[in-house]
Amino acid sequence: MKLAIAITGASGVDLGKKFINYLPQGIEAHVVVSDNALTVESFENKKVTLHQNNNIAASISSGSFKIDATAIIPCSMNTLAKIACGISDNLATRVAAVALKEQKRLLLAPREMPFSAIALENMRKLASLGVIIAPPVIGYYSDSSTLEEMERFIIGKWYDALGIDNSLYKRWGTP
Repeated sequence: MKLAIAITGASGVDLGKKFINYLPQGIEAHVVVSDNALTVESFENKKVTLHQNNNIAASISSGSFKIDATAIIPCSMNTLAKIACGISDNLATRVAAVALKEQKRLLLAPREMPFSAIALENMRKLASLGVIIAPPVIGYYSDSSTLEEMERFIIGKWYDALGIDNSLYKRWGTP
């Protein structure tokens, strides 16, 4: 599976990094980091292709590169608004536009709350186009007792939505 991952905004960057670090073997990950996400340290032992956000001509900006799914984690409200309006002025928004055009899975994890009426309208518009809107919401039913367990639950749910097999959290009805 080829996966495009964008990390946008300044807060929530660690959750995006953990999403990448937990990826199972066999996922070809292409990563874009926005300027506002500042620096991205290592991705531990994951082999990823890192793309510059200003390189709109990168391989992942073309539908012919055949990305299977795209995730923007976290997704800033600025990035969300641009995607909702069809603006693709950087690589992160361009890969989202390609996912929409090619009718591929696109997951956005909005990171700010509370949501304004404008942000909710943008999310509604994108959801009606088939975009998976999945903010990092605490699942109290997950039986998590630590922040790390809760993060694994959230990331596992994102993987589920993207069709990535995982065992990051305890599933309903399992011991």
